[in-house]
Amino acid sequence: MRRLAGAGLLILFVGALFNGWPSSVFAQTKSEITVSAAISLKDSLDAIGKMYEEKHPDVTVRLNYGGSGTLQRQIEQGAPVDVFFSAAEKQMDDLQDKGLVASGSRRDVVSNELVLIAPAANTTLRGFQDLALPGVKVVALGEPKTVPAGLYARQTLEHLGLLAQVEKKAVLAKDVRAVLTYVETGNADAGIVYRTDAESSTKVRIVAVAPNDSHDPIVYPAAILKSAKNSSGAALFLAFLLGPDSRAVFLKHGFLTTENQAGKN
Repeated sequence: MRRLAGAGLLILFVGALFNGWPSSVFAQTKSEITVSAAISLKDSLDAIGKMYEEKHPDVTVRLNYGGSGTLQRQIEQGAPVDVFFSAAEKQMDDLQDKGLVASGSRRDVVSNELVLIAPAANTTLRGFQDLALPGVKVVALGEPKTVPAGLYARQTLEHLGLLAQVEKKAVLAKDVRAVLTYVETGNADAGIVYRTDAESSTKVRIVAVAPNDSHDPIVYPAAILKSAKNSSGAALFLAFLLGPDSRAVFLKHGFLTTENQAGKN
């Protein structure tokens, strides 16, 4: 009887002890995938990240958005990132040249178009050449050193012989969404953004599409970083980005398809 009583007390003690511990101690730890992506991908990736988590309940996708050049610098400075998804090849090229990209992981995922926009109520602008008109006083552009859309815009304006005139009117923004906001709020008479950004807003209208030969190809590459803490999870997520479910989301938001191929590894 004494032994039974002692065993009973031990069971009660252990039960009380474990009841005091948080349930999270016994729950399976969720893995995380950190993705640094161009801000122009936000609408698509928010939806894709949620969809991925629904299909993989044990995974949390953490999305960090910004200008591709800014994200590149963060990675170079040691930011903990598993996947980098750039709005241009240059930033990915630079990281590869510095040995920061996992060999063989780079893929071109989607492409885009560059467009001239104006506030929806403004019907006077009819094309890029109208940026030289006296009535156009402020033109919003992405900072070309850190924002691919800004670099593409500069190339387009130079190609069209408008760069010198537009530079005098330009306000430079930290990313392409900031350019969109300038035009939406009327703080800029015009701006140059991606088609996907323009189509996400009812407050602006697309005035014209930049000629394809006026700028570098707009390609969005994604790759796993050598410093990835979750390289296996990153590989699965990258494969999902290239799959049919993600492609449908990208197309819905106005992106164009591009062949998925290995980059310069």
